[in-house]
Amino acid sequence: MTPHSDGADAAGRVLVASDLDRTLIYSAAALELTMPDTLAPRLLCVETYEHKPLSFMTEEAAGLLDALAARAVFVPATTRTPEQYRRVRLPGPPPRYAVCANGGQLLVDGESDPEWRERVRERLTECAPLDQVRAHMLRQARPEWLLKERVADGLFAYLVVERSLLPDTWVKELAAWAGPQGWSVSLQGRKIYAVPHPLTKSAAVAEVARRAGTARTFAAGDSLLDADLLGAADVAWRPAHGELADSGWQRPHVRVLTERGVLAGETVLRRMSAALTGPPT
Repeated sequence: MTPHSDGADAAGRVLVASDLDRTLIYSAAALELTMPDTLAPRLLCVETYEHKPLSFMTEEAAGLLDALAARAVFVPATTRTPEQYRRVRLPGPPPRYAVCANGGQLLVDGESDPEWRERVRERLTECAPLDQVRAHMLRQARPEWLLKERVADGLFAYLVVERSLLPDTWVKELAAWAGPQGWSVSLQGRKIYAVPHPLTKSAAVAEVARRAGTARTFAAGDSLLDADLLGAADVAWRPAHGELADSGWQRPHVRVLTERGVLAGETVLRRMSAALTGPPT
């Protein structure tokens, strides 16, 4: 198969933007396979870290993604940094465009786009500085449940926590403080993200749509950091797990799946592929 071009064929011109973790790819802890082993789908490892398998998708999903990317402009849209994103080996040729760092980085043919970085830098002057937000998070955190703290690409901060020990109200209290500072808070698995409001996946995906000349956008995601991406799409899908499901978030054009875990990723791709040629379901 030859590398994908800037877009789908002239009849479709559809951009497909999808979150990765817990939407298309899943850690072992997030698979949520409740069926007997004899019925469980075959899994494909799509990410290793320190020589260990880290993320998976079903083999069926891998085939669906490969076929979908040949018919549309497929754009991974992730909160991962470019370094973390490059660990993932999705089926098929590498996508020409990828949105990383929750929209803070736009990769074109694997390289960070300098024009986009400058536009993001200008927008971030609208909110409180990263150092201030990071310092507040660390002051409020407790050593008994804080495992790690990280800054991603100098753009946002996140904590890795022991969920079973995290107080129920801690994330809500952080979000209430961060909102007036111009920052959003999201809890995804064991990670608590603090991300400035101007840093959005939807803005970066809109820039890709402009460059690629696409007419419609499909999207998928599971977390609150995906809400703007799903809201801006023409049609979108979300699984039955994640922050959006837990909060009951919904829009008229967003299809809510009944599947959870890795099987939801497979269904997302199947529904997207069908919607390229018929009404979305």
